[in-house]
Amino acid sequence: MDNLKSLIREVPDFPKPGILFYDITTLLKDKAGLRGVIDALCEHYRNAQVDMVLGIEARGFIFAPALAYALGVGFVPVRKPKKLPSETLRVSYDLEYGTDSLEMHKDAVAPGSRVLIVDDLLATGGTAAAVARLVEQAGGQVAGLAFAIELTFLNGRAKLPGYDVFSLLKYDR
Repeated sequence: MDNLKSLIREVPDFPKPGILFYDITTLLKDKAGLRGVIDALCEHYRNAQVDMVLGIEARGFIFAPALAYALGVGFVPVRKPKKLPSETLRVSYDLEYGTDSLEMHKDAVAPGSRVLIVDDLLATGGTAAAVARLVEQAGGQVAGLAFAIELTFLNGRAKLPGYDVFSLLKYDR
């Protein structure tokens, strides 16, 4: 996986001073890099009996549909409020300064469905934990949470106890 890390651009002081941003656009434009991420995620979840892959807006939309295709299952988008046209379920969660919300269609997850949640990055774990609650609110089972990158120093896994959490690339700082 070290070859994938070499494809990720590190941008200091973005979006604000003191933050080191891991820019995946440089990985995405590399055909071997993009294929490597999808293939590695697929390999991990190939035998997990996943019924659908759920992607978190916005960068989860990059990996989740490709992974759903590779696994031979459907894709469900989780979006910011008021972006979906039919009846939705909503979950709100705390941010460092305030709250945010995400929604999915009420009929997107059938009761008992095994759902793989995908996003590009696991940081503090708040968004992923909220989406797991959303899946469970709909009656689904979380088959796992998959990330291309994990910032281990932010301890996001601590907010996801009892779930299969898998990340390809880990950064300690």
